[in-house]
Amino acid sequence: MEAFLPVIVLFILFFLNIPIGFALMGSALFYFMFLNTTMAMNMVIQQFVTAVESFPYLAVPFFIMVGSVMNYSGISEELMNMAEVLAGHMKGGLAQVNCLLSAMMGGISGSANADAAMESKILVPEMIKKGFSKPFSAAVTAASSAVSPVIPPGTNLILYALIANVPVGDMFLAGYTPGILMTLAMMITVHIISVKRGYQPSRERMARPAEIGKQAVKSIWALAIPFGIILGMRIGMFTPTEAGGVAVFFCFMVGLFIYKKLKLHHIPIILMETVKSTGAVMIIIASAKVFGYYMTLERIPQMITEGLMNFTNSPVVLLMIINLLLLFVGMFIEGGAALVILAPLLVPAVKALGVDPLHFGVIFIVNIMIGGLTPPFGSMMFTVCSIVDVKLEEFIREVWPFILSLAIVLLLVTYSSTVALFIPNLFR
Repeated sequence: MEAFLPVIVLFILFFLNIPIGFALMGSALFYFMFLNTTMAMNMVIQQFVTAVESFPYLAVPFFIMVGSVMNYSGISEELMNMAEVLAGHMKGGLAQVNCLLSAMMGGISGSANADAAMESKILVPEMIKKGFSKPFSAAVTAASSAVSPVIPPGTNLILYALIANVPVGDMFLAGYTPGILMTLAMMITVHIISVKRGYQPSRERMARPAEIGKQAVKSIWALAIPFGIILGMRIGMFTPTEAGGVAVFFCFMVGLFIYKKLKLHHIPIILMETVKSTGAVMIIIASAKVFGYYMTLERIPQMITEGLMNFTNSPVVLLMIINLLLLFVGMFIEGGAALVILAPLLVPAVKALGVDPLHFGVIFIVNIMIGGLTPPFGSMMFTVCSIVDVKLEEFIREVWPFILSLAIVLLLVTYSSTVALFIPNLFR
């Protein structure tokens, strides 16, 4: 029982509203200061420092910067115009645009909260003007933003690939199928609700092929980024970190010389946003490394693996248990933090029962993104409700149909590796 005391301390600190990075570090220090006093403190500090001394982790700030540059370069605006041309004629026009835009943005911004914040400021006011209720507009925005980290090059895909020791390129490819399925599921949900409530399209008719082609030419620079990144990695042109640097340079060039909306005074703002977001992620990674050091010393991953193996030797049952666990954890812990804490514990268990770690990565990331929508601490829920000024109880009433549709997608990718890994299998 003593070995699990730091875990108890971790949850106590979290429920006291201590940021997850500091909660991880505090619980780890509790172990090394009071339970395992034989360990030299400089060894603990060394673990904290070496956690972020990794070249692959440089991909994280690069891809965070890509999302920030997009917001100032006009790329986001052109993607929204493309989504409106493609989906504006459907029932619930702007709500459908909201879902489709998240899929397009996800491939580039890779951040659910960034996507949710951007669409809350740009699309939600327009949806309300068109007659959509404010709680429904907020629910659609939060739910659709769950797609962003699933479609490459989301930073969660990079983190999982590094933790589970799978190729980042393969993890990127694996994100497309669940991302597309999530988008379709939410667009169907929007259609059903819009028919019942009489929400109208934002366009009178479907766009003509010439109009779609014209907008596609304008948006091609943004749409080409994720495909260029993956192609470059697949043919060995650059590593994930180098891909992030190339993507940043490309976005700057597009913003400066093609769309001409990126100005010099935007650069300090972009750098500040990147530093803040990167700092938050890296503190979690470094603190999780120290916390993981404690768990390794106490053999907790092995104990969890043995416990799950003793409970069941069926991959079907194991994946169901893990799904329920992750959905529960996702209600309380932000997705990236849950990934850094739990992936090192669960990957050995699923590998022992023959589950492909690439397949499990898809399951894990889809699962924690659903958790970001659910009460009581879903991060996208709070982001959208605070910006749109919607009461939590009103938001919760509207978001449940979307959570249900996403749960159906989760079950599909959990129990059909053929579906989940359809695109990676084409390249194997």
